[in-house]
Amino acid sequence: MIRYSLVCERKHEFEIWFKNSADYDRQRKRGLVTCPSCDSAKVEKALMAPALGRGSRKRAPSPAPAEPPAAEAAAPVAMMSPREHELRTKLKELRDHLTRNAQNVGAEFPKVARKMHYGETEHRSIYGEASPSEAKELVEEGIEVHPLPILPDEHN
Repeated sequence: MIRYSLVCERKHEFEIWFKNSADYDRQRKRGLVTCPSCDSAKVEKALMAPALGRGSRKRAPSPAPAEPPAAEAAAPVAMMSPREHELRTKLKELRDHLTRNAQNVGAEFPKVARKMHYGETEHRSIYGEASPSEAKELVEEGIEVHPLPILPDEHN
């Protein structure tokens, strides 16, 4: 995981975690990295100070922290502003609409999407499962696919 300090065109500063730098580049290119304050997709990496140790003494490396038991594993959490809460509600509505009005083709999604794209079968709304590499191949073929929004349970 890598944390980037970002700044939007309106000079709002914020931080986001990414799997790696390629993940940041990919999401930014697709317009998925947006400012939480103004929703602008025109964001850049901000200057970041490296984490440096104090003093000239060499320190022994600290032992790696023990991983918490599986039942107590940390999970990402956030406090949402009213605007973010509204966005979450809209994402839930979008997901519910798609799953109510589209056919679930499960693991056959890449195969069915290709057949529809190439005119081998009638076009219809579908959803299903695709690995990241399968989704990438679909996009590279010019087949427009989008991930369904994944939301935590409604009690959070």
